[in-house]
Amino acid sequence: MVCDQTDEERAFLDSEEVQTAVSALRYHGHRVSLHRHLPRRGLAEQRQFLLDQSRAPYVHYLDDDVVIKPQVMQRILDVIRRERCGFAGAAAMGLAYLDDRRPHQESIELWDGPVRPEPFTPKAIPAERCGVNTAANALHVEQRLAPHGEAIRYKVAWIGGANVIYDRAKLLDVGGFSFWPRLPEVHAGEDAVVQFLLIAADGGCGVLPSGTYHLCLPTTVPDREHDATELFGDLLAEWRARSAARETSLEFRRQVSA
Repeated sequence: MVCDQTDEERAFLDSEEVQTAVSALRYHGHRVSLHRHLPRRGLAEQRQFLLDQSRAPYVHYLDDDVVIKPQVMQRILDVIRRERCGFAGAAAMGLAYLDDRRPHQESIELWDGPVRPEPFTPKAIPAERCGVNTAANALHVEQRLAPHGEAIRYKVAWIGGANVIYDRAKLLDVGGFSFWPRLPEVHAGEDAVVQFLLIAADGGCGVLPSGTYHLCLPTTVPDREHDATELFGDLLAEWRARSAARETSLEFRRQVSA
């Protein structure tokens, strides 16, 4: 599924570059659907629109400014299936930073055992985990920890939104990106707040080797004054209330059936 929000006159989906990629995918047996989704209402609404189109048990978000190696998607999918967590993803690395070693940002917390929920709250987000996901730090770490390409699972605060696979049912359970009407059109952090919720509810992890490379194009969201993570406290409380109500209902039905 490709969702375009560029102005009509730019005809992005009709460009030869896009049509060639679509034709190649279809030639190899993949179903491709193209959507023009206007007017633009922001990143969260765009992601919710895509989620609403999906029917598969897992949904893979891949931004258009990254490229991934062929085996990456299968590796991440294997991890999320095995762990049964809310999401698994690979951070996008900048190859321009290959010679820029930053040992102070290479700290990494590996999962020892199954991926489990973590007690994230608005006042307890381990932001220090994010250092390994910047520049080319993860590439340097994987050279040390996964020299033969074995899958490494590590703890994250969030993995970013560039290359992530979600368990669709778990993503819908925390509300998906349906909070978008609470945000102005220009915002950021929609991927982070959803991953905060999933880590608290079902757990989530980063995966190495990354095999995900950022094209280092200029961001399309330079204005980041409005951050969706400010909604985390409210969204977490709402999810907990829904979960408690669901558990109460289940317990009532159990008692009635007994």
